[in-house]
Amino acid sequence: MPVQIGQTSPDFSQPISLMSDCHRRIEMFLAALTRVGESAAPDPLSPSERNSLDAALKYFREAGPRHTADEEQSLFPRMRRSTSGKVAAVMLQVDSLEHEHARAQRLHQQIDAIGLRWLASGTLPTPDLNAFRAAVAQLEAIYAEHIRLEDTVVFPAAAHALSPEEQREVGREMAARRGLNAAP
Repeated sequence: MPVQIGQTSPDFSQPISLMSDCHRRIEMFLAALTRVGESAAPDPLSPSERNSLDAALKYFREAGPRHTADEEQSLFPRMRRSTSGKVAAVMLQVDSLEHEHARAQRLHQQIDAIGLRWLASGTLPTPDLNAFRAAVAQLEAIYAEHIRLEDTVVFPAAAHALSPEEQREVGREMAARRGLNAAP
């Protein structure tokens, strides 16, 4: 399953756009988890379902924590230092987003554990399948509002409040988390 959405993607010189682009991947991989949960059981996983499940689990296991760190370690602290009244109002909402990150992480761990058992055996007992579906549904509910708020309120405020140098710093930090070099 390809990870890139569309023909072009922002790079680390556009960190806020890159974070929003990551949201499209989150939505894509959540949809893959939902599809597998709905279509696979009670039959064994098909090769296509196996690939989709494996790719989604891997994405959330590896890229998900980096995205959270991009926000919590790079973007949000700089926004908190802003003297803009508009940003101060937005930061009240950011506190709830950070709590949602922790809740989402627990659901990701649950989904990953069940998903890895599913990949290992090819089938899931009904209680595990129900737990998988419920966790994915909860995650979708969290992300729907979370992503909407970040894309429409938080990221525009950050783009307005952070200087070009601060945005470059965020981009460099994001690249470093991925073992890459960003342009100076």
